[in-house]
Amino acid sequence: MSPARTWRTAVSVRTGVRGYALRAVCLLAGGALALTGCTTNTEDDAPTAEKVQVAKVDAIAAKLPDKVKQSGKLVVGVNVPYQPNEYKDSSGEIVGYDVDLMDAVASVLGVRAEYQESDFEKIIPLIQAGTYDVGMSSMTDTKEREQTVDFVNYFSAGTQWAQQAGKPVDPNNACGKRVAVQRTTIQETEEVPGKSKACEAAGKPKIEIVAFDEQSAASTALVLGQVDAMSADSPVTAYAIKQNQDKIESAGPLFESQPYGWPVPKGGPMGPVLQEAVQHLIDAGDYRKIAESWGVQDGAITKATINGAVG
Repeated sequence: MSPARTWRTAVSVRTGVRGYALRAVCLLAGGALALTGCTTNTEDDAPTAEKVQVAKVDAIAAKLPDKVKQSGKLVVGVNVPYQPNEYKDSSGEIVGYDVDLMDAVASVLGVRAEYQESDFEKIIPLIQAGTYDVGMSSMTDTKEREQTVDFVNYFSAGTQWAQQAGKPVDPNNACGKRVAVQRTTIQETEEVPGKSKACEAAGKPKIEIVAFDEQSAASTALVLGQVDAMSADSPVTAYAIKQNQDKIESAGPLFESQPYGWPVPKGGPMGPVLQEAVQHLIDAGDYRKIAESWGVQDGAITKATINGAVG
C-alpha cells in the first residue's frame, strides 16, 4: 500500500490525504477524521526554483472546454502546505513543484492557473460540483477515488529514507536506530512501526521512532545528527537532500510507488486535454527541467496517463 497524500492515519490510508507520507491529520474526534494540517501554511525559509518558460500549443489549447477558454483561466483547488510540491513563500504566494508544472500546463493551453485554497477533503467534491476545473495537492490516484473523478497522472511517489552522509542505514534492517518521521504520516503510523515490530520479533532492538509535527523539523534532526535516518514521502526526501547535499543522502531505494494525479470531472474533456499537455511537456524536455529544478526528478514519468492507480 502506498501513500502520496492520503490522509495518513491507520484509518483508510488509501482514501485520506494525498498519498504517501503527505501531510498530517491532527486528530480523531468522535470517530471522524479531523482533516486539518498540523503545520502552518507558510514556509518562509524555503527556496523556490526558477520558472521554466513554455509556449502555447494551439492544437492542444483548442480542445479545452468552452468554459475554460472563455474565462481564460484554469481554476485549481489546492491544499497547502506540502513542501516542495505546494506551499506558500514568505510573500504568501503559493509555489512549489506542482505549481510550476501546472503553470507550465496552463501556458501550453494558453490560459492562466488560478489557485484557490481548500481543505484537502473538499477538493474532489468541489470538482464534482464544478467549482474547480482540476485539483492539485500531491493526491494519490486510487481505485476508490477513480469511482468519482478521473486522475491525470503526472508523477510517481513512494517512501524514501535518508541518512547522514557516509553513515549507511538499511531501511530493511534499522533495528536499534533512531528514525525521524513527520507525525501522523503513514511512515509514523504504519511503515516504520511495522519494521520495528519485525525487529522485535527477530529478537533485535526496536526502532526508536522520533516524530515531529513538521517535516522540516524531521529533516533538520537528521542534518544535525540527532537521528540516524529519516523516512518520508519520496519528493519530500529528495528535496531535503537537494538542500543539504553535503549533510544527508538517500538510504536505499524508493519503494511502494504509486502515481500522483490531478483529479478532474469524471468522463469529461478536461482529463484528456491535461494529459496531452503534460505529455507535450515531457516530450519537449520541459517536464524534466521542472522536476530537476525542485530535486524531485526520481519520481519523473515518461508517459502521462489517466487513471493509473496501482492495485
